[in-house]
Amino acid sequence: MHGDVQYCVNADGEEVEVPIDEHHEGEHDHAEGEDEHDHSGENCHFHAGVEHCGSDEDSSFDPAVDCVVPNRRYNKRLRIGAIFIVLVTSAIAVFGPVFLSRFSKIKLTGLVFTIIKQFGTGVIIATALIHLITHANLLFGNPCVGELKYEATSTAIVMAGAFSAFIVEYIADRILQTRANKQKSDGSAEGVVPAVRDKEVPGSGNGSLGELPGSQNGSTSAQAGQVYHSHSGHGHSHGPLLHDKLAVLVMEGGIIFHSILIGLTLVVAGDSVFATLLVVIVFHQMFEGLALGVRISLLPNSVISYVSKLLMAFAFAVITPIGMAIGVGVLNRFNGNDRSTLIAMATLDSFSAGILLWVGLVEMWAVDWVFGELRTSGPVKTMAAMLSLIAGMILMGLLGRWA
Repeated sequence: MHGDVQYCVNADGEEVEVPIDEHHEGEHDHAEGEDEHDHSGENCHFHAGVEHCGSDEDSSFDPAVDCVVPNRRYNKRLRIGAIFIVLVTSAIAVFGPVFLSRFSKIKLTGLVFTIIKQFGTGVIIATALIHLITHANLLFGNPCVGELKYEATSTAIVMAGAFSAFIVEYIADRILQTRANKQKSDGSAEGVVPAVRDKEVPGSGNGSLGELPGSQNGSTSAQAGQVYHSHSGHGHSHGPLLHDKLAVLVMEGGIIFHSILIGLTLVVAGDSVFATLLVVIVFHQMFEGLALGVRISLLPNSVISYVSKLLMAFAFAVITPIGMAIGVGVLNRFNGNDRSTLIAMATLDSFSAGILLWVGLVEMWAVDWVFGELRTSGPVKTMAAMLSLIAGMILMGLLGRWA
């Protein structure tokens, strides 16, 4: 090509002038520019504070480029202030029911606590199914992890978490039952159910307390955590009081596992989404705190001291801020797309989901509705509890849109 004139060589070796189609050339240049632009793009988004980056569809994925620590500036003052916001919110939510049960005249088996308790049940179930399992699948599916040899890795770990919660409670129940039988054979009269220190247990965490044979005014007596209750009309006794305490401890363990990750991933999120995520996490902590706080408050004093209840509530209140503080410390070094980090976070999320599924479905939902007080409660209480349960699921599920 010479200037604006294009020449081609014919079969005889002579140069021949060829007209230029300017429109076609412009389209070719434009398409070439578009192709170059598409390949240079990068698609990044945040879920639960973790940045998931990858190249656009037409571009090849390069781990050396897409899985490195992002280079960005963070507003540290905002994040440090957020630590105190989350701390205060978590403390109010979890300590509220504990203080309410201690210093108010509200009955633990009354309508108010039933509504809060069922709302908490919905929150725990939605947390496991919508937040934790979904996030674990996203993490395991991140291109930086690569192809998993076992596709059901996430759900297998969920199953392991549920089984772990079950086996801990089952073994503990067997130990309690053995001790109770030994005490009964050593000194209890045959056919007499031993008694606890508290003549009346106003409400148990599982709500499954029934009236003892021969008891008056519904008073429940037991010893070493023994009470009498019934399933499907067949009365028997075991240790539900101590079992309730264990169930709440298992529940708190599942919550703590993922709460520290929530704090960490919130802080390392980019400034563009941090404010939105902070609002979501505040509501998340509020709902989970209520769910845990009401279960702690319902534990009878015969199996746990009030100081122990406060310590359990305190552990929840500080665990997410601790995770946030860790995040501030590693702010410019944390890589949410590192393979080891992704696998570790996905594993903890899956395991926590399994624990909370067991606690939510078995210890909370089934025990309250199939074996507990809501099995025979009046229409007003039943309807209020059902609406509260659904509300907990919906509201916590809605937060799953962002975290």
